[in-house]
Amino acid sequence: MIRRFEKRDLSSVIDIWNEAVLSGEVLYRPIDADYYHKKFELDPNYDPRFVFVAEEENEVIGFIHGISKKVMLKGESNTSSPGYLTCIFVRRDKRNRGIGTRLLSRLQDEFKSIGKTKFECGGGNPINIDWIIPGTPGHDHNNAPGVDLECMGYPLLLSNGFVDIAREVAMYLDLSKYKPWEKLDDKRAELLEQGIYTGHYDASLNYNYDTMCDNVESDYWRASIGTEINCWKNNVPNTDNRFIPNGKIPKGPRTILAATHEERIIAFTGPVDKQESGRGWFTGICTDPNYERRGIASVLFNLLMQEFIAEGAKFSSLFTGESNHAQKIYARAGFMPVRKWVVMRKDI
Repeated sequence: MIRRFEKRDLSSVIDIWNEAVLSGEVLYRPIDADYYHKKFELDPNYDPRFVFVAEEENEVIGFIHGISKKVMLKGESNTSSPGYLTCIFVRRDKRNRGIGTRLLSRLQDEFKSIGKTKFECGGGNPINIDWIIPGTPGHDHNNAPGVDLECMGYPLLLSNGFVDIAREVAMYLDLSKYKPWEKLDDKRAELLEQGIYTGHYDASLNYNYDTMCDNVESDYWRASIGTEINCWKNNVPNTDNRFIPNGKIPKGPRTILAATHEERIIAFTGPVDKQESGRGWFTGICTDPNYERRGIASVLFNLLMQEFIAEGAKFSSLFTGESNHAQKIYARAGFMPVRKWVVMRKDI
């Protein structure tokens, strides 16, 4: 029987989750009731109607979590935003009996009932599940953008009509092994001669960033930089869960690294922050397409690594597209690929 999750199911769900973790089948971190509550139930997008369990003879033997975004970016709507699969687990001794397929089908039906036309497992999901980076002393990454290519979830989704949309490469660096870019100072000087400043951004300048965000067609970046600039203007910490790691509110406004030209922000790395685990929190690099191939991204990325080290971060990790040329920037700094993840989608 597939039914909605109830509070009484939590201990069984935790057991099934941790069984898969401890056996090495998934990279997620082990969880407890407190983690579940903070990660899932306290998220502003949480809705219990998208959480189900499989039950057999009064035992919970499977679990699926889905989410429909309530906090939308500009231009998003309920119908344009997909229904997201966060995770799915089936107890080891109950697999290969169609339970995973039935859980997926039940969640899909729920999404269809509210007007969704796409069912997706990908980085747009507002729930960010932590996972342990293989080959490290327990170092973690704070979100999983899709399904791990090496886990059993990948063939399960393929067999249920999902297709690959994109592949993401997870990369990792022990910051004690960071390799500074030997051309950094020269490149910054060269850019400055062109009128392009790179470094700490002073929010009181009120430079335009909408043009950059329009050119990259990203309201995520618009919201990311806009909220942090407003924090500086009001001298308050960022409390928007979309832009703080693990929901931990920073002590105050965070350092902003940017490139500017003619009173416009033309590139941005995201605010400088360090997670409790020691991870330098990397959110990506946004560069106006009109300013690409000038070395701006390389400069900002290396400045960010130096800021992480100054903040006491021990490591950093990131995702990048499988064919993204930015991999060269990251590899030059010492980052190594550690895993591939797949963004998957199904029309419903």
